[in-house]
Amino acid sequence: MGKKADAVSLRVCCLCGGQSRRMGQDKALLPHPEGGTWLERTLLLLAALDRPLTLFSHHPVHHQVAMGLAQRWGWGDRLERLVEPEPREGPLLALARLMEHHPNQRLLLCPVDMPWLQPSTLAALVAAPADASTILVAHDGERRQPLLGLYPSDGRHRAAIGAATAAGERGLQRWIATVGCQELVLPPGTLRNANGPDDAAPLWGVTPAVMKRP
Repeated sequence: MGKKADAVSLRVCCLCGGQSRRMGQDKALLPHPEGGTWLERTLLLLAALDRPLTLFSHHPVHHQVAMGLAQRWGWGDRLERLVEPEPREGPLLALARLMEHHPNQRLLLCPVDMPWLQPSTLAALVAAPADASTILVAHDGERRQPLLGLYPSDGRHRAAIGAATAAGERGLQRWIATVGCQELVLPPGTLRNANGPDDAAPLWGVTPAVMKRP
C-alpha cells in the first residue's frame, strides 16, 4: 500500500524553460487577455493552491518576473526559483532534476504554455483520489497531457527516471508508458497547449497573419 496523497508534501512546479522556436518569441512573456503575461497568470494559478512553488527556467527575466509578482502578492516566502542547467533537453530531464532536488514529495508539474488552464482544472487534479505513489496525469479525452500531472518523487520513480535519462531517453510520454500512471479526464479546452501562432491566435481573437506581440 502506498501513502495517501494528503500525507505527502505537495509542491507545485512551473516549467518554462523552452526555446519557443515555433512561436518565434518567448511564450512565457506573451500578454494574456486576462492581464499580465502567460508566466504571471500561470504562477498566480499555481500560487492560489497555497503550496510551495518552484519556477524552473534558465531565462533570467522569468525569475525576475516571478520574484516581482511574488513580492507584490505576498507569497515570496513560498517561491523557489531554480535555474535549469545545461543540457536543456525537454520536460523529462527537467522532471528528473526536480525529483532529485525535491525527493519524497508530490510534484505538480505545470507548463507555462497552457493559457486556457483554469483554477477548477488544477483543483480537480489536486483533489483526485489517487495513491501518492502513483503518477496521475491529465487526459483530454483523446490523449494524455503529461505536462500537467502529479509526479511522486519517491525512490522508485527517482531511480526509474534517472536510469531512463542516463540512457538517453528524453520522451516524457514514453517514460510514463514504462512506469505506468493513472489518468484523470479533465475539460479538454483547458488543457490546450499553445506552441505556435496558430495555436495562440484564438486568445486574442485574431488570425495568425496579423497576430503581433503588443
